[in-house]
Amino acid sequence: MTHSRSPQAVSLEIFRHLFTALSEEMGATLKRASFSPNIKERRDYSCALFNALGATISLGDHMPVHLGAMPMSVQAALAEVGELAPGDIVCVNDPFSGGTHLPDITLISPVHETGGRLLGHVASRAHHSDVGGSTPGSMPLAQEIFEEGIRIPPVRLYEAGQLNNSLWKTLLANVRTPVERAGDLDAQVAALLTGSKRLLEIVQRRGIEETLTAMEKLIEYADRLVETGLNIVPDGCYEAEDWIEDDGFGSGPVPIRVTLTVKGTQLTVDFEGSSPQVPGGVNAVAAITSSATRYVVRCIVEALLGEPLPAGGGSMSAVELILPQASVVNANFPAAVAAGNVETSQRITDVLLRGFGLALPDHIPAMSQGTMNNTTIGGIDHRNGEVFAYYETVGGGMGAGPNSPGLSGVHCHMSNSLNTPVEALEHAYPYRVTHYGIRRGSGGTGLHHGGDGLRRDLMLLVPARVALLCERRTAGPSGAQGGGDGAPGENVLISDGVEKHLPGKITFTVQAGDIISIRSPGGGGWGTISQEL
Repeated sequence: MTHSRSPQAVSLEIFRHLFTALSEEMGATLKRASFSPNIKERRDYSCALFNALGATISLGDHMPVHLGAMPMSVQAALAEVGELAPGDIVCVNDPFSGGTHLPDITLISPVHETGGRLLGHVASRAHHSDVGGSTPGSMPLAQEIFEEGIRIPPVRLYEAGQLNNSLWKTLLANVRTPVERAGDLDAQVAALLTGSKRLLEIVQRRGIEETLTAMEKLIEYADRLVETGLNIVPDGCYEAEDWIEDDGFGSGPVPIRVTLTVKGTQLTVDFEGSSPQVPGGVNAVAAITSSATRYVVRCIVEALLGEPLPAGGGSMSAVELILPQASVVNANFPAAVAAGNVETSQRITDVLLRGFGLALPDHIPAMSQGTMNNTTIGGIDHRNGEVFAYYETVGGGMGAGPNSPGLSGVHCHMSNSLNTPVEALEHAYPYRVTHYGIRRGSGGTGLHHGGDGLRRDLMLLVPARVALLCERRTAGPSGAQGGGDGAPGENVLISDGVEKHLPGKITFTVQAGDIISIRSPGGGGWGTISQEL
């Protein structure tokens, strides 16, 4: 007996791939046109397509922490600025007005067909390696957002195709590397133009009504898949907690607690009981917590159904999110939030996976490294006398799963970036990479071993200012189903051959010849050897 799909289903699948390819090509344009190694090499960017109301239609295979939060940026921009005309581009990074943390700048533009009808919006988000603030790289130890860089509320960077020169000059006057920032922002604009062009081509070939209908049908289809997946999860109430180790100013451990209530096709995610917001920058705004929740729910549903959701992921209407006000998972202005995007997002993911692990113990992996090992360095490059600002996240061990060991030396969960190749790093910055390799044996033991972490040593050729924002430095990621924990990470300063161990969050000055050694955590192991017998 043969099974065939209806013409409508086939057509929808074609649109699904067309929209996904649009977002992917936007990312390819951004990558090729960008100036900074952080975007060109590490691919710390994301691109997406939204409908006229700001609902997500497709996402590129980019950064989960960006993608889940971008709908709130688009909706905030539309609410603040109003209807966008052809040629308008809105710029935003303010975490309290639709952004996540200040280095992530989002550009949004509408797409109108020839007759003037609004088809949707395209958006590009990129992590800029400096947006001002108290330290190079704009990821400082800070106690309020004013120390973290320039805040950009939703505002038109372009109006009717004309650049707002006053705003442009103001932005570039407040960063350490204006030429690089200008190049990266122009690359984001180029990505928007690519997305707009491709959407218009789709409409020209397929028709306006069919294209707009397909957008709505893909959202509905994704929502049905989410409900179907949640219906497989046993009904019940599942509680889990984990901790941010510290905020860099003496607050810690900082608990994050969640209660997952599953009832049929509906899920309530309640973070009541999580810590109030703290002085240091580990506070996450609501967009970050929403992003991590979307990511985990999507992973669970796709694993249970054995098929991917449409790239937009749907509206997540089956998921109710409850966030306590002025908390570490829903911070209020003027909280410092730089690490909330990169570190707390990872811990929120871990807590949610722990909760689902109670309901689905044979489906949930052990904890991955649980940190992005954020490293920012800046100073004056002796080769040309110009200011430089470098930002990088470092891969580590992935948690093992029920069917396989964890990968070693990779970015996990909310981070999906690459490393900066040694050649590109040494070409762009006054560094030498003196050690780069796998931390053998740092993954947790078990039926399936956790992935190993990395060690990366950077020798500075000039004096510089350094800021580190890292987690899992006092205890490693936990194993699952009896598997062993991964080894914790380490931050080490090597000066004149002497090693000095550093805390997870610190800002300090180094001299020429000093080496910064980042040693990332291993992932947790899964199961015990006896389970194989």
